[in-house]
Amino acid sequence: MRREAARAEILSCLDRVGIRQAAKRLSDYPHQLSGGERQRVMIAMALLTHPELLIADEPTTALDVSVQAQILQLLRELQRELNMGMLFITHNLSIVKKLADTVAVMQNGRCVEQNRALPLLSAPEHPYTQKLLNSEPHRLPGSIAR
Repeated sequence: MRREAARAEILSCLDRVGIRQAAKRLSDYPHQLSGGERQRVMIAMALLTHPELLIADEPTTALDVSVQAQILQLLRELQRELNMGMLFITHNLSIVKKLADTVAVMQNGRCVEQNRALPLLSAPEHPYTQKLLNSEPHRLPGSIAR
């Protein structure tokens, strides 16, 4: 790919993920970008490879709630537009509830439970999954009968 074509594709990806003034921002250093902008740049970098599956490892950690919502909305839109699978690795159960079709719960590097999101989150079978869901601050203890 020629330099001009590569630059055009990079700018297109940056624009697609919501980086304003992408041509100007292209020469900025990471410390000159906000946390949300840095996350958007990482997403754009991943999109440059035209993935069939995007793996997002803690994609919203250290972002404030409003920026988290923007990033999650962006990822949902990109998933639909590009017909791309996404694998979220997260400890944030609210993200799991909003986005996941299927959930796998890991404990000590092993999958202890896997199911469609709604059945797993509403009636977990494995004791570790039950403890995990009961550890949510807004969940009332004992609300999962097992």
